[in-house]
Amino acid sequence: MGLLAWVGVFVGALAVLLLASDKFIGAAEKIGLSLGIPSFIVGVTIVAAGTSLPELISSIFAVLEGSPEIVVGNVVGSNITNILLVLGVTAMVAKNIEIKFAVLDIDLPLFIGSAFLLYFLLMDGYFSTFDAIICLAGLFIFLFYTFSSDREEEEGERPKLTPIVFVMLALSGIGIWFGAEWTVKSVIKIADMVGIGKEVVALSMVALGTSMPEIVVSVMAARKGNAEMAVGNVLGSNIFNTFAVMGIPALFGGLVIPESILVFSLPMMIAASILFLIMSLDKKIAFAEGAMLLLFYVVFIVHLFTPG
Repeated sequence: MGLLAWVGVFVGALAVLLLASDKFIGAAEKIGLSLGIPSFIVGVTIVAAGTSLPELISSIFAVLEGSPEIVVGNVVGSNITNILLVLGVTAMVAKNIEIKFAVLDIDLPLFIGSAFLLYFLLMDGYFSTFDAIICLAGLFIFLFYTFSSDREEEEGERPKLTPIVFVMLALSGIGIWFGAEWTVKSVIKIADMVGIGKEVVALSMVALGTSMPEIVVSVMAARKGNAEMAVGNVLGSNIFNTFAVMGIPALFGGLVIPESILVFSLPMMIAASILFLIMSLDKKIAFAEGAMLLLFYVVFIVHLFTPG
């Protein structure tokens, strides 16, 4: 097949992966709530982890396909896209994002800590099984801290389970499997044909594609006056990306870290994280700050595809 055909395969496979992930999350969430699991716990486990499901499954396939450099490109690229693009666009649509204290007090410190932890784990250019265990320990700390925090829980009626829910769970699981497999295969083919690194495709195309649901949800929330939801989604998604999407695939084999990521993309992720921290100090992100985030994202993408 030619380049355009493989680009079509990539778009189709990514669409299947995202749609299947969305249906899987919905079915799993309904099962959890019907079993009496508090909606908050369902939110920080099934829903929050589900936003990182496309990155996780595609990263596992990348390791199995012998292209482990896609994993770190996937994680770093998604984290950068979430901060600069998702929050940037949301802030510009909402004009002003108000940030709740609970987010600043709990999620933000763990978000910054996860970013710096990833930076130091990647500095030697190799991500070992020991590094993976460290990340999974960080995931455990995040979940424990979140569960033990004092947040209000609303009582609600348990949804009723029907056979269609379990059918949807099974079918969406199959969709995730094949969508992730062909997303990775098409990325490898496209990178070979174009003559660029697979990590560059992961940093840009894959990261942008897997962040599209967050962009749509965040913009819709901003239009409904609930823009602060985007902040929580971005923080939770980035923490899960760092700890789970880096940690779990590394259990299937060591991850090689391309020098290009260490030189530019990883420092950009740290800079974006610090920039977000500074902007959050007054508990709001204004329109101009959103525009600045978006400007950084443009610089990031242009630099990725600029020779030399």
